Amino acid sequence: MTILPPQPNLLITPAAVEPFDRGNGVVTIPYVGKWNCAINRVTTGQTQFEVGTGLPLHSHNVEETVLILEGLATAQIGDDHFDLVAGQATWVPAGVPHRFFNRGDGIMRIYWVYGGRDVTRTITATGETFEHLSEHDKGGQSNP
Repeated sequence: MTILPPQPNLLITPAAVEPFDRGNGVVTIPYVGKWNCAINRVTTGQTQFEVGTGLPLHSHNVEETVLILEGLATAQIGDDHFDLVAGQATWVPAGVPHRFFNRGDGIMRIYWVYGGRDVTRTITATGETFEHLSEHDKGGQSNP
C-alpha cells in the first residue's frame, strides 16, 4: 500500500494566532489552516506543559484525539490513569472527564484534534461550561 502525502493546501499551518496562556506553565497554540473550514468540522492545535503542570479534570462536547509530541504525559480518562510517551496517542469520547499532565522531567507537548469546531469545556469539579479557548478557559494547574 502506498500512502501519498497530503496536498499542499491540506497541510496544517499555524495562522497568526496568539498563544493562549492558561497560567501556571500551560500554553496552548491553536492551529488554523485554510483547510480548516466549516465543512471539515475540526479544531486542532498544540499545548505545552512545564514540568509538574496540567489541566483540571474536564470534559468536552466533542471527541478529542491527543498525540504526545514530546515528553511524558500521564493521562486520566474517566477512572483510568496511564502514561504516554512521544509518538503515542489516545482518544477521549465526548462527555468523558479527562486530563493530561506532565510528570516527566522536561517540557511536555501534545497535539490535539477535536471532532468539531464549536468546542466547549466543562470543569468536572464545578460543572461550569464555557467555550474552548475563551477568557474563561484558563486554569493551568501545578502538581495536579
